[in-house]
Amino acid sequence: QRAGRRAERTIEERRRLIRQFLARTGADPRTVEPMQIAAYLADNPHWGQSTAATYFSYLTSFFKWMLMMGHRPDNPMTMLQGPRRPERSPRPVADEDLIALLGTPMRDRTRVMLLLAALAGLRVSEIARVRGEDIDLGAARIHVTGKGGKQAWVPLHPILAEVAAGMPRAGWWFPGNSARPGQAVRPKSVSDILSGVMRRAGVPGTPHALRHWYASTLLDDGADLRTVQELMRHSSIQTTQVYTRVKDSRRVEAVGRLDPFRAA
Repeated sequence: QRAGRRAERTIEERRRLIRQFLARTGADPRTVEPMQIAAYLADNPHWGQSTAATYFSYLTSFFKWMLMMGHRPDNPMTMLQGPRRPERSPRPVADEDLIALLGTPMRDRTRVMLLLAALAGLRVSEIARVRGEDIDLGAARIHVTGKGGKQAWVPLHPILAEVAAGMPRAGWWFPGNSARPGQAVRPKSVSDILSGVMRRAGVPGTPHALRHWYASTLLDDGADLRTVQELMRHSSIQTTQVYTRVKDSRRVEAVGRLDPFRAA
């Protein structure tokens, strides 16, 4: 997986699932039967549809590797039908909720995390890894290393540029605690911190909803789809297109303009 440049977070998540699968089933991966795997997957009804599809793909990759390396004569996953991935739908933070969120008392570094998510569209894993060296104040931009090691420069919003001027010019912006000296804070910690602020502000959703707000608002304010794709750092424009869905208010307005007597 490292040779394939998988992110360490992805590798550890895959290992965690496989360890959990083996611990719960007590199975030997060299001889486990398809129905044992199916029973394990069915025994986790609390998984969301997207999570179930992701975990199914993890097990599929693992047993494909087992087959390729000669550890077993077959891939038991070929006998199973995987869950269908749900159609993705953006869930941006509402404008009024973002205002409430920005007005909520919080630590300075928490506010910087919040602004990076809402005004630069960064994922929590990307926020965790921001360094002073990533900031180019002269050009008002930030260098981001995203999924799969994809790198890009993203423009800094004026508010973010002002905040960045007061942050360290070198090293991690969000260093880990004393138990992890010299390392950045974990993405899970960033997620927990932002989730805590959202709960206190009474704002529904997850920290990723701030990234959704970034994309949805850019499009709603007139940015073209290709520009938003670049800013979101999506590999495919189809991924960006989910943010073009018409707001409910516009649909209500459109239906309200229907006139059954227009011919008269």
